Amino acid sequence: MPADAASARPILELRGVSKYFGDLVALRRVELRVEPGDAVLLYGPNGAGKTTLLRTLAALSRPTEGEVLFNGEDIHRHAGLSKARVGFVSHATFLYGELTGRENLRFAGTLFGLDDLERRIDHALDLFAVRERASEPVRGLSRGLQQRVSLARAFLHDPDFLLLDEPFTGLDAASVKGLEAILGRLPGEGKAIIFSNHDFEQGVALARRLVALEGGRVRYDGPLSLAPLESLRITAGSKPRG
Repeated sequence: MPADAASARPILELRGVSKYFGDLVALRRVELRVEPGDAVLLYGPNGAGKTTLLRTLAALSRPTEGEVLFNGEDIHRHAGLSKARVGFVSHATFLYGELTGRENLRFAGTLFGLDDLERRIDHALDLFAVRERASEPVRGLSRGLQQRVSLARAFLHDPDFLLLDEPFTGLDAASVKGLEAILGRLPGEGKAIIFSNHDFEQGVALARRLVALEGGRVRYDGPLSLAPLESLRITAGSKPRG
């Protein structure tokens, strides 16, 4: 964890978390603290455990061993409260294809019990420049437009903590620039971000902290400026091996 964050209260914390899928070990004794204002790049080769880690932090996957805490409380005992403060974007959009983009957001907002829902929906759709296509069934939209709807859904309830698995997937250049600007300002608002990204250089531009995974283990967790990139086999323009 960053040296200046040791005394901060973590929003989310993993203590000795392991995750097994049969004989496959996806995570091995992972320790992680995420504090307000953190901007964390999660990086590693395919199969390193990045998606499993993000799903575990989002309370979508229970660890086989260890604890996941949200504001000091077990995340699975208080899943409703934690999910209400976390925005999650998966590599798969998990949108309802027969529903329109607006209907997908309305459904999510209803589950969260949000007030002034239609205004919130319009704001989220405008944030990702997708309102004009929000009345079309999601299944007919391009992958990039689906990603923008998924991002709008994640931001709908103004979460304190964003978990993003390859958030730039399918986005055009203008949408990439817009998302970079949004993510760049969130830590200054006291919000925390942890995201995976196949493009290391793009991730470096947005993150201040690196968590490098390999074989389900954390090989490095600390400031990007101090990361031993050579020993982690990360070079300029690098993309995860695997």
